[in-house]
Amino acid sequence: MDNYRIEQDSMGELQVPKSALYAAQTQRAVNNFPISGQQMPKAFIKALLLAKYAAAKANSKLEQIPSEMGDAICKAADELLSEDFMQHFPVDVFQTGSGTSSNMNANEVLATLATRNLGDTVGANDHINYGQSSNDIIPSTIHISAAIEVNEKLLPALVYLKSAIENKAEEVSHFIKTGRTHLMDAMPVSMAQSLQAWADQIQSNITHIEAMLPSLQSLAQGGTAVGTGINAHPDFAEEFNLALYRKTGLVFTPAKNFFTHIGSQDIAVALSGQLKTTAVTMMKIANDLRWMNSGPLAGLGEIELEALQPGSSIMPGKVNPVIPEAATMVSAQVIGNDSAITIAGQSGNFELNVMLPLVAKNLLDSIELLSNISKLIADKAITTFNVNEKKLSEALAKNPILVTALNPIIGYLKAAEIAKLAYKEGRPIIDVAAEQTELSTEELTKLLDPAKLTLGGVQG
Repeated sequence: MDNYRIEQDSMGELQVPKSALYAAQTQRAVNNFPISGQQMPKAFIKALLLAKYAAAKANSKLEQIPSEMGDAICKAADELLSEDFMQHFPVDVFQTGSGTSSNMNANEVLATLATRNLGDTVGANDHINYGQSSNDIIPSTIHISAAIEVNEKLLPALVYLKSAIENKAEEVSHFIKTGRTHLMDAMPVSMAQSLQAWADQIQSNITHIEAMLPSLQSLAQGGTAVGTGINAHPDFAEEFNLALYRKTGLVFTPAKNFFTHIGSQDIAVALSGQLKTTAVTMMKIANDLRWMNSGPLAGLGEIELEALQPGSSIMPGKVNPVIPEAATMVSAQVIGNDSAITIAGQSGNFELNVMLPLVAKNLLDSIELLSNISKLIADKAITTFNVNEKKLSEALAKNPILVTALNPIIGYLKAAEIAKLAYKEGRPIIDVAAEQTELSTEELTKLLDPAKLTLGGVQG
């Protein structure tokens, strides 16, 4: 008992750890939801504190709470943001679907600190939560946290990856390799062409994510319980967004329709869908790297990735493509997160979505995973791989598909006959074509030049 104090809420008395900044409602949530042991993401709690800061600024300016109380609340939020605040937010992700427990957790912690700062009672419900409901602050916090993480982490990481790919493409532009479709030999491509395709995929994802930012930065705040704005000052939403802009540097706007932002999570679902697309891109790049690196003797062996760690506990000297493998797992997780968010988005029953904590966690986890792996794959896979020119040249010389360039001159059937013979005998296509056609070796050398074939068009 010496380690506990008694707190009271509308449901009665409850024991709370003596050192805890939170109070009864948070403790009820801790007691009720011993499910995963996972707290809400740090980025979410940070955004929730920023939202409470903005609410205090707005309410103070609109004279809904005394200015000195508003200052005490803002000071409390700043104190938390400047330290390791997660110890004060123990509520499990798998809690009430509105996120009310997390909202009250923040209200209670801020009330404790603001009361100390002010020297007078600051109420969790009456003051910290003034003009708000869990039903608008939690959807708003999802948008705020995702917007901050996308702007500050994900987009810079993707731009960094794209730049690394483009720089590598320029570095290896003189190398020509066997193209592959269906994992089978096809017409030659330059290494630069392969890498520029990756860069273009990344740019496409950047463009689509950026296009979502205006929607993501529109907030439910001001709709309160069901979207009508009950108990909030008519100008609260505008002042809240202005205060948030001044605090974060990001432009946030009130939703055109509060009912939409509270009753649905369509914007979060759409952003998650784009994160899934980014994960698909990442999977493609990672798998291409793994295939090109395969071997080194029995695989393609076209490139050699940086050796980062021993690859086997039993096979000495084995080195594996660990960063691309990590990227494929990240991609799989983001795709899985999107599936959960999709299901959660369907749980908008009438005026409220009731899977908000799950949406928040999975969305922020996906953003963090993609941000981190983008930098890793740029620094420890793209930038540092070496090209095995000998392996590329050997494969190109024996690639029977090069005969495709002769189709306009000797016809498809004759070209197919030459290709099959070259493959059967394991001989360079140029030697077999010299025997089977009236074209000179000089003409064939010109027609079958791999570098020239990467430019497309009819050869001649």
